[in-house]
Amino acid sequence: MSAAIAPPAKLEKKPVKFSNLLLGAGLNMFEVTTLGQPLEVMKTTMAANRQGGMGTAIGTIWARGGALGFYQGLIPWAWIEASTKGAVLLFVASEAEFYAKNIGANNFGAGILGGMAGGLAQAYATMGFCTCMKTVEMTKHKVAATGAKVPGTMATFMDIYRREGIVGINKGVNAVAVRQVTNWGSRFGLSRVAENGIRKFTGKEDLSQRLTVPEKVLASALGGGLSAWNQPIEVVRVEMQSKKEDPNRPKKMTVGNTFRYIYGQNGIKGLYRGVAPRIGLGVWQTVCMVALGDVAKEAVEKLTGDVVTAKH
Repeated sequence: MSAAIAPPAKLEKKPVKFSNLLLGAGLNMFEVTTLGQPLEVMKTTMAANRQGGMGTAIGTIWARGGALGFYQGLIPWAWIEASTKGAVLLFVASEAEFYAKNIGANNFGAGILGGMAGGLAQAYATMGFCTCMKTVEMTKHKVAATGAKVPGTMATFMDIYRREGIVGINKGVNAVAVRQVTNWGSRFGLSRVAENGIRKFTGKEDLSQRLTVPEKVLASALGGGLSAWNQPIEVVRVEMQSKKEDPNRPKKMTVGNTFRYIYGQNGIKGLYRGVAPRIGLGVWQTVCMVALGDVAKEAVEKLTGDVVTAKH
């Protein structure tokens, strides 16, 4: 009599724990409050003013507010984005990964699909209006140039909301969505490719052998850095959200006509303006998540009494 075949193991949905959300929010807040926002400001300034290089951008930022100019848009927009985007990503990516596995995707494919769905949700839930308001803060030069008092953050927000409603404060959200989806998909895949290369080089091809912290940082940094191939979408996003005055800009800006406008004005180089600080930002995010992850994990577990299961 042949042995009975065991039924396939039932897929279980991983719970999204408060300790995981706290860890993600804490690491994101640290990342953006240290080097993250200065790199973001440099990237946005270069993408909005595409004639000059990094030196010109640094000079512009310094003239705008000295050292504090590099932290423009940090409070409250970057903090709101940093503290919420991890929660949105975890919730949605966990659901999408579960359903992808249910229809037959392997761990790698389900991970990419989960990351892409999470990135899409991030864009429409919190990142759209946060990136829009950060860009507005960094590019509202016209008022300052006249010598008039520049309106504060919340005054600017309310003014845009009164004039243009939800659409106005979410300007460029479709470009943010395209960036997030392509960013998470390629970042996950490229990090895995880099990790496999490092394992082969170091002789750790057995997956039970753990990579060291520097090796994990290198794999994730390569994945994050190479994901900057989609910088043209980021430049399009900045242009759509910018308060810069230019009579040649399309009156009603879409992802397509903004792309054509930038290419017509500045060529292919214009579409990749700001890519260097963006690569630096990707590397810094990786260092924070991987190198500081274990320290933060231990602190969160002590605070909540809960075991953190999120990977960092």
